[in-house]
Amino acid sequence: MPDQVNGLMAAFPQPNVDTDVIMPKRFLITITREGLADGTLADLRFDEENNKRPEFVLNQPPWTEASILVVGDNFGCGSSREHAVWGLMQLGIRGVIGTGFAGIFYDNARKNGLALPIVSTRVRDDLLRIARDPEAGDCTIDITNRQITVGSQHHLFDMDDATRAALLEGRDDTLDSLKLAQSIRAYETKLTEKMRVNVIQ
Repeated sequence: MPDQVNGLMAAFPQPNVDTDVIMPKRFLITITREGLADGTLADLRFDEENNKRPEFVLNQPPWTEASILVVGDNFGCGSSREHAVWGLMQLGIRGVIGTGFAGIFYDNARKNGLALPIVSTRVRDDLLRIARDPEAGDCTIDITNRQITVGSQHHLFDMDDATRAALLEGRDDTLDSLKLAQSIRAYETKLTEKMRVNVIQ
């Protein structure tokens, strides 16, 4: 993953958006990660006849091209479905700026390369105001320096060191474990031999 996320911000201030809103359960039928973009925020983006809701921000130009969301409090609460993160990324979202995120959603985002900068309520509200302006231009999330830049404004954000490193290095828990595969196999072999000796005794 690059050290920056750059793109247009869209304002999505609704609080307590849970993972069932981000990825409704009826879209969890795939056995792969593919094809989830259509399900992402589906009930907000589409009506019962699958027509786009014109009032929803991501259906309005220029925010149809948005790659960064500025969100309300407690975004990503609810169940632990990783599909919510997969779907956002397939929709083209690369960063979500908020005042805080549900823990499991935050971990899933880290594992999949979705940047979640945490800012104060004052900064978030200021970014929401800017994001509502169709002429605002692009926003840059600088992961290395933990800084958001929009025009002449610069805002520092919170991101723990482990998450920052994971995003910069493209790491996840599975890949980190695989790097230790040789040590894990050696431990398993040693443990098996020890158990065999104990059985014989």
